[in-house]
Amino acid sequence: NVDRLSALAFKVRGRGEGCRHVVYTDSWTSYRAFSLSPLCSQGLFGVPELSGPAGFQMAQHQALREAEFLVHKACTHPPGAVTVETFDQLSDSLCRVADLADFIKVAHPDAAFREAAERTCVEIGTLVEILNTNVDLCQSLKNLLGNEAVLATLDSDTRQPKIQALFNVIILILYIFLYESSQRSKAVALNVKLLDLYHEFLNGSQLPNAIDKQVLPEHIRHCFSIDGNRVQIGGLHADSPNDLVREAAYKIFLYPNTSLLLCLDELLACRHELATLVGYESFSHRALKGTMAKTPGKIIRATSRDFKMMKEMKKKTHTTNPEVMPWDHAYLSSAIRTEMFNIDPSIYSPYFSLGACMEGLNRLFMQLLGVYFQAEQPKMGELWSEDVRKLAVVHETEGLLGYIYCDFFRRPDKPHQDCHFTIRGGRLREDGVYQLPVVVLMLSLPPPSGRTPSLLTPSMVENLFHEMGHAMHSMLGRTHYQHVTGQRTRCSTDFAEVPSILMEYFASDYRVLSQFARHYQTGEPLPENLVSRLCESKRACSAADTQLQIFYAALDQVYHGKPQYRSTTDILREVQEKFYGLPYVHDTAWQLRFSHLVGYGAKYYSYLMSRAVASMVWRQCFLQDPFSRVMGERYRREMLAHGGSKEPVLMVQGMLQKTPTIEDFVDALVLDLNANVKSPVLFFNNSE
Repeated sequence: NVDRLSALAFKVRGRGEGCRHVVYTDSWTSYRAFSLSPLCSQGLFGVPELSGPAGFQMAQHQALREAEFLVHKACTHPPGAVTVETFDQLSDSLCRVADLADFIKVAHPDAAFREAAERTCVEIGTLVEILNTNVDLCQSLKNLLGNEAVLATLDSDTRQPKIQALFNVIILILYIFLYESSQRSKAVALNVKLLDLYHEFLNGSQLPNAIDKQVLPEHIRHCFSIDGNRVQIGGLHADSPNDLVREAAYKIFLYPNTSLLLCLDELLACRHELATLVGYESFSHRALKGTMAKTPGKIIRATSRDFKMMKEMKKKTHTTNPEVMPWDHAYLSSAIRTEMFNIDPSIYSPYFSLGACMEGLNRLFMQLLGVYFQAEQPKMGELWSEDVRKLAVVHETEGLLGYIYCDFFRRPDKPHQDCHFTIRGGRLREDGVYQLPVVVLMLSLPPPSGRTPSLLTPSMVENLFHEMGHAMHSMLGRTHYQHVTGQRTRCSTDFAEVPSILMEYFASDYRVLSQFARHYQTGEPLPENLVSRLCESKRACSAADTQLQIFYAALDQVYHGKPQYRSTTDILREVQEKFYGLPYVHDTAWQLRFSHLVGYGAKYYSYLMSRAVASMVWRQCFLQDPFSRVMGERYRREMLAHGGSKEPVLMVQGMLQKTPTIEDFVDALVLDLNANVKSPVLFFNNSE
């Protein structure tokens, strides 16, 4: 019963009888607070080999041996269900090591562990490239999908169109390796070249630009890093109240780098050539296959709300240039929110202790899905830091669903990013037992201090709910195959953010917040007017922010469409003038700082699409009652359970009980922009 969670009471699960008891705590503390002796020594995430850095090599060798056996099995066994299962076992055996190493290489406080994990990632990646060019594996899949009689005997999960489409794509990509040896070497060379170009572009996009300090006015030099006679500018300084500082940073940081421009040209050309090599019209067409967009022509286009509020705010700052420029967007948006709503995070934080927020999530998931958290006692060596907590995710009737490791607090050398890592995907094993998913949520929250618990700002609360949306997608996905299990790396990109963005709506609803937001000292509930102001502040200038995202998405699409044989800067200028609303600045190359071109190539629109879908689901299914068990069960059944095994548009249809159109998606975004937003003209007239 969730009402018993009076102060974040988690059951601590032991491995033996007599180890189980309940611990009450009003703050999110380290495991030392439980005063429980760790159980028998174990390696990271319970993997025995990983009790030390050298264990990564052992785990890697074991995965390679298993992969060798499975490749032989896939290539020699007659086509059938075993073929599909063997391919999934192969994927699982490699991902269990690669995914874990991918997390450890960025999160472990010990450099030796990080370096060992990095080497493992490289080795597994090399093996994957070899498997991607294995002609016998391709022939095995081709034999299966070309045999209608065999396909008819497969179970419904294996016959899912998305599963067959996945293998058809693999065959299409590998087709050239089967019949064209000249094409084979060309494709391999392109893949190798792309990996180098990705590395070069990502590194270059983060490098600062330097300029002679005499070029800058003396009164703003102190705002930047000075190295001798050179000023280093490594960012946009978008939050600076000084208009000249923002302008200088924008023009210098975005000044074109000739070698990086050539790198981007090569990257886009290689992607296009590789896509056409395997039968696609462009890289964009290849990237959008299996998504809700289907073809680039259906990418969301929306019109901008005006920039009048920003212009009026800029006039009030008595700047010499009254026109709104690209370097003004972020600062003026923040200034408007501050002046209109006076949002001070320190007013909210006392109501959002981490313990209270976790209690709120626990209550919400229990009401919607019949799911709750239990704190689980880790084994010695299982965790990489003493302040990490391990949660078992349990269903009230189905039992244990999976595990979430919560790495929530800041520490030296830990990346300052909020993200979800898959450690192990769920799948139905050969023995009929379901392999439970394991994930890590990594946040950058302030640790408890003395008697003060970890207190979250409103944006931290939103991020916590967002990342927990990803985690529950992983926990509740119940796919037959690991390759298409719930988490965002294994489902369509434009659907992957729907569960996380939907959770942001719950985090902004007073009915949800009122269940747990209490002052950590007095127990006083969070006043409703504070929540209203916070929600209204988020919508201020949100149209301009959305327009900026549309510009980014449009630029990404044009870059990855058919080659235009002109500079990426010329394309940028044209797309910016058409889709943004703020002018292009001469002698800048913003695209060289757009690192998402590597990870989200031709799919940057996905965030807008996911936000539109989440908005529709919220308004139609949860706005009237955010605790509806009926809608919660439908959400699990229609959207979360399938992972990436079902076409995303079919999952959305099942949830909404209708087929959404592109116009529906646009309308959903517009509704969010217009809801409860004060008139900018009325506001500024009243404030003069």
